[in-house]
Amino acid sequence: MFYWIMKHIVVGPVLLAIFRPWVVGLEKIPANGPVILASNHLSFIDSIFLPLVVDRPVVFLAKSEYFTGRGLKGWATKLFFQATGQLPIDRSGGKASEASLNTGLRVLSEGRILGIYPEGTRSPDAKLYRGRTGVARMVLESGAPVVPVAMIGTAEVMPIGTRLPKVRRIGIVIGDPLDFSRFHGLESDRFVLRSVTDELVYELRELSGQEYVDVYASSVKERRASEAR
Repeated sequence: MFYWIMKHIVVGPVLLAIFRPWVVGLEKIPANGPVILASNHLSFIDSIFLPLVVDRPVVFLAKSEYFTGRGLKGWATKLFFQATGQLPIDRSGGKASEASLNTGLRVLSEGRILGIYPEGTRSPDAKLYRGRTGVARMVLESGAPVVPVAMIGTAEVMPIGTRLPKVRRIGIVIGDPLDFSRFHGLESDRFVLRSVTDELVYELRELSGQEYVDVYASSVKERRASEAR
């Protein structure tokens, strides 16, 4: 109920009126049953606008730090992420990654829509980076249809490091659902996982028109942070 009120009455109408997002292919998202929306990730606001334009509730897996802050700011951040339908996950790797996978699979087993970012983190420079194979595991283990989504222009509206967005139109392009049923039962094969991930990222490149870089975005961020020290 809280999610519905925030989306349809409090926050949603205001954001839609200000930023006037244009959407292509909304009808390609199944009207019921489990669905994975696999999107490129340019800005913090990707997780806000995609759920706003999709009729059904969309659940994203967000890093747990957003839910554990202290004081008024921490409370407000936690409230915001809960209002936008996001669930906390530990992204430290190992058993935490397995727990994150299980959380996503639980969402899908409930017949809901799960939003995921194959790159694993926001792009540092609006380019499209190599996908993480954990996404492919979730795709194959759930058997849910996968719909590629390209966010357009969100990096210009709210670049990394900024606190307030600029008022500009953004776009959302939704592609045809992808069928990976040919890989059923092969979710433990690392070559299959890489193939599924690369095919998905290729579709995102076609939809978004982004330049593709065959390295992980997190590696680029780490290198730049090291160089800046």
